[in-house]
Amino acid sequence: MKTLRLILGDQLNSKHPWFKTVDDTVLYVLFEMRQETDYVTHHIQKVIGFFAAMRQFASHLKAAGHQVIYYKITDKNNTQDLAKNLQQILKEKNCSCFEHLYPDEYRLDKQLQDFAKTLTIETKVADTAHFYTKRADLKTFYTGKKQFVMESFYRDMRKKHDILMVYGNPEGGKWNYDATNRKKWKNDPKIPAFKNFNNDVSEVIADINSAKIKTMGKWDQETFSYPISREEALSQLKYFCENLLKHFGDFQDALHTDAVYLFHSRLSFALNIKLISAKNVVDTVLNYYRKHDDSIDISQVEGFIRQVIGWREYMRGMYWALMPDFKSKNHLNNTNKLADFYWTGNTKMACLKHAITNSLDNAYAHHIQRLMITGNYALLTQTHPDAVDAWYLGIYADAVEWVQLPNTRGMSQFADGGNIATKPYVSSGSYIQKMSNYCDGCHYNYKKKTEEDACPFNSLYWNFLDDKREQLKSNFRRKMMYHHLNKMDAKQLSAIKERANHIINNQDAY
Repeated sequence: MKTLRLILGDQLNSKHPWFKTVDDTVLYVLFEMRQETDYVTHHIQKVIGFFAAMRQFASHLKAAGHQVIYYKITDKNNTQDLAKNLQQILKEKNCSCFEHLYPDEYRLDKQLQDFAKTLTIETKVADTAHFYTKRADLKTFYTGKKQFVMESFYRDMRKKHDILMVYGNPEGGKWNYDATNRKKWKNDPKIPAFKNFNNDVSEVIADINSAKIKTMGKWDQETFSYPISREEALSQLKYFCENLLKHFGDFQDALHTDAVYLFHSRLSFALNIKLISAKNVVDTVLNYYRKHDDSIDISQVEGFIRQVIGWREYMRGMYWALMPDFKSKNHLNNTNKLADFYWTGNTKMACLKHAITNSLDNAYAHHIQRLMITGNYALLTQTHPDAVDAWYLGIYADAVEWVQLPNTRGMSQFADGGNIATKPYVSSGSYIQKMSNYCDGCHYNYKKKTEEDACPFNSLYWNFLDDKREQLKSNFRRKMMYHHLNKMDAKQLSAIKERANHIINNQDAY
């Protein structure tokens, strides 16, 4: 008589209460499946990372004395389907109980609910013990409120968990140091070399190739640089605190051709597969700051913590509050296809070439590259949000739907009409020039609007505002730009729209 416990690929929390004691009547199962590799085209490094971390986790459980069944992608008894694999093992082992952790993806939650209904044995569901909040907390928090403003939730989190608080007030006198987090990096201060774990993943790569899994992106090495175990995640966190934290806040929005990671932590993959918890990260950063507050400004720390207890928890809560309808929202009625260069990086626009190539090479881009370069362009060219979602979900190693979907469809593409963001995050070339060196030496001139060598972002920006007047006319955060648009000479606007439409219809020529 056994209890079968399922562990999904993003539930690798070795500190979960499940694992506190070894019980011979409990059997843990983990599966590599085509069901998960094929529903969207994933970056090769993302597949490598998930499989390598899952295999390491299974080995960790076995070494601790737990009973484990692990299906590799190439195993003959692997049906490649979650429900079929579970049914097969439940029958084979004559299990009397099935347990799983709450999935963080609606698709898998629905699949497991439907599967549990087919069983005649006892079923149980447990929390993943990873987040500060429960899945339904934000829906409750925003009940009766007109807008789902992240800042109010973030302040509540600070108070509730006594994070950067002094006698009920924000430490340093401010809730938010966002205004100081927008400095342009100009090769100073120097960025330390990123921590590379060089995990041998040659066997994983061989299995991926043998299974003929369709992937995107690049990887010609047999080692993997991101953390794939809790120990490595903690080591990465320590490295961030000692080498990067003191400059993180200042340059978290910066963009530069010579810096892939700048002062970012590179912890998102480890966090999103739950090798390390949000509380682990926040507590460690705060403890380090307390010991080094003479050399680290509070603005650096607050900027980082806001990303973890504010934005990350907010995105997860909003996902569960708004699904499943959220996934089909297209408030701006955008229908265009995603430019082919998103899969190759072959474009004359330097900012897009760099951000996309960086993504293809590293399965990584920081939030401003995602929001204000690739996301900005996709929105300005009025791309269908389904296509944008599929690209973002596939290309980044840290992309799981609960965090990708609200960031992409909500924050980046404004397809939800303003539940996540209070305005569409679009800009002309001037913002990109202000925050980066991308415009230096670019084929296009960020100062021009309609000439042959004019930055495409400029005409696309004004064309977008003109095309979406009806949907955005009441958006208070865009009133100033519509004031400028309304004063624009009709002949100039016509020329702008002509160039913008040529770009949209011939994207891969640019």
